[in-house]
Amino acid sequence: MATITYFTKLGCQTAAKQVEALRQAGHQVEVRDLLAEPWDAAQLTSYFGDLPVAQWFNPNSPRVKAGEIDPAAYDAAAALELMRADHLLIRRPLMESGGTRMCGFDPARVHAWIGFSNPEEVLPRAKEFQTCSHPASEPLPRCP
Repeated sequence: MATITYFTKLGCQTAAKQVEALRQAGHQVEVRDLLAEPWDAAQLTSYFGDLPVAQWFNPNSPRVKAGEIDPAAYDAAAALELMRADHLLIRRPLMESGGTRMCGFDPARVHAWIGFSNPEEVLPRAKEFQTCSHPASEPLPRCP
């Protein structure tokens, strides 16, 4: 199975579900703090692949949700400048395994990349891996 370097906002419960799904599939996952990483433009770009620039942005970032930032309005250079200044703008997770990098957690893409041993259980739960979640007992806002 794969060894994955997984950058996310530590404490994110959706990320915890994603990591658990990867580990249940037999993968080794090294979780790192995306917000503490000193990203440079080349590093970030290497995770985005052929995604349109607007999809590089975290749609749950407070600045995106408030309308302060319209992801569709930026070219690659401007987007990278913003993201290097405010890491909450970076779509999560950023993952690397075997020299291949990926942004976001689309279970079908992850399965095609490194595989799930239980795709029949993981793939139907795609929406669960895409949205922020908190237990009902916690009065926390959605993850940025």
